[in-house]
Amino acid sequence: MNCIFCDILSGQRGGHFIYEDELHISILDKYPIDTGHCLVIPREHHEKITDMKPSAVGEIFSVVPKIAKSVLEVTGADAFSLAQNNGRAAKQIIPHVHIHIIPRYNHKGTVWTKRSIEDDFQLKKLAEKIKKSIT
Repeated sequence: MNCIFCDILSGQRGGHFIYEDELHISILDKYPIDTGHCLVIPREHHEKITDMKPSAVGEIFSVVPKIAKSVLEVTGADAFSLAQNNGRAAKQIIPHVHIHIIPRYNHKGTVWTKRSIEDDFQLKKLAEKIKKSIT
């Protein structure tokens, strides 16, 4: 199986980590919809959320508020959206369960499809700030 997130988890690919525990990681999205867009990913590979045990689904969603709070603090975002896609028809690009936390800014509006390629240095600095902020 060739999975980008499994490669990041194994250290074969880099990622801008902002949170880690024994079951999950959170990284900044390499192609963010907006500044601070991050992903919460289970360490165990599952293609869809329906492949997971209900307790594992609860566990991954239990870390979302902690990460979202720090992302809001560090970025100054006004709000955030959550997204979790399952399958190609739902626009799931990487077939490994992940939850998007997308900061939203009043002055920018809410756009779901516009993505940019962030500068690696900027992502590194932002990841460091968010990581330090998570309690």
